[in-house]
Amino acid sequence: MSATALLPEPLGFIGTCDLSGHFRGKGFPMADLAGRMRSGFGLAPTNIMMSAFGPIHATPFGTTGELVLKPVAECGALVPMGIAGTDVTLFPADLVTQEGTPWVCCPRGFLTRGLAALEAAAGLRAYATFEQEFVHTGIAERPGMPYRFDAFVEAGGFGGTLVAALRRAGLTPDSFLAENGPSQFEVTIAPTIGARAADEAVIARELTRAVAAAQGHRAIHAPMLSPDGATSGTHIHISLLDADGLAVMHDPARRLGLSHVGEAFVAGIVAHLPALVALTAPSVVSYYRLRPGKWAPTRADVGVFDRGRAIRLCASKADDPEAERRRYNMEFRVCDATASPYLALGALIHAGADGIARGLSLDPAAPSPALPASLGEALDLLETSDAVRGFLGAELAGAYVMLKCSEIAALDGLTDQEICDRYAAAY
Repeated sequence: MSATALLPEPLGFIGTCDLSGHFRGKGFPMADLAGRMRSGFGLAPTNIMMSAFGPIHATPFGTTGELVLKPVAECGALVPMGIAGTDVTLFPADLVTQEGTPWVCCPRGFLTRGLAALEAAAGLRAYATFEQEFVHTGIAERPGMPYRFDAFVEAGGFGGTLVAALRRAGLTPDSFLAENGPSQFEVTIAPTIGARAADEAVIARELTRAVAAAQGHRAIHAPMLSPDGATSGTHIHISLLDADGLAVMHDPARRLGLSHVGEAFVAGIVAHLPALVALTAPSVVSYYRLRPGKWAPTRADVGVFDRGRAIRLCASKADDPEAERRRYNMEFRVCDATASPYLALGALIHAGADGIARGLSLDPAAPSPALPASLGEALDLLETSDAVRGFLGAELAGAYVMLKCSEIAALDGLTDQEICDRYAAAY
């Protein structure tokens, strides 16, 4: 008599994209979904100190304390059985206290506080999306691949499955393309409002990895695979909407096409950018990318349609003025996938809201400060910036600097190539 085959039971996973930019959490049978929506999962505060490479090298929290990993119900995203082996639904989560109040070191909570500051400063909401570049190990490297149709076709089985998975998960795919580097591709999602933009960036990244793994390959999101090679960035596009959903960042009559509030928002980011880089380019290898000749920024500057600037202003002409205003946005280019989307977007929103609250403007005659040349230099700038430490709060700032200093120490003595290899294995 043959044994009855068991059908895989659907699973759920509740997690947060933590200070190291990894999506970590706990799984459960989907039959228990209602209960998990109410109670979430218990988690030790020190879990947030897991390093990029796994071990906890240092922690201010010790072994005590208990938090709750509370799922964001409306953000559940299905990874279908054909990809995962069984249906798995991902739930981004907030870290809250036992009493249900936001935990000060929650990455998603940091973004939520920034969005509240933006609304308080000007009654505005952020409309954002992430472009995510990665290397696909299943596509052979050969000369002349960038943007070519045959490279796109070669990746069609992967790309088509990824787009279908994104749509099934409730996201709206915008583009999939062969990028500039060897075996490099990019996926983008349509913009959305508020924290959902970062949730979708996390989901898209995990689905990209899942689809590649199901086909026997890897999607590597590390910034550099070799110190002299091509770079993979994560570009963040942001526009601003008022309470009626109208775009308010663009004024074609003003310099750079920025409205008054748009200029103040961008000026806030520029003012704090050298210190913010510790959150948006948060790995040792991030700074191999931020060098001259890498099509990546090296200064805290702004330009229209200039991919060498830290902030590229994107303007598209349209017959309808509202359509033109809605297409206008800023692209932040000093970011990569070693960053948590919650921390990266949150840093920009906090800084932009501060620029609006203080009425900052861009000075075209002022020299553009150089960006930090290493993670250690970026952390020093963060620690000496009262404003950025204020955005984070003392406890989160202290934990973050401790984590990143321990990451630097863990790589001590390795060559640049060995460091690239460590990050490629981790991301």
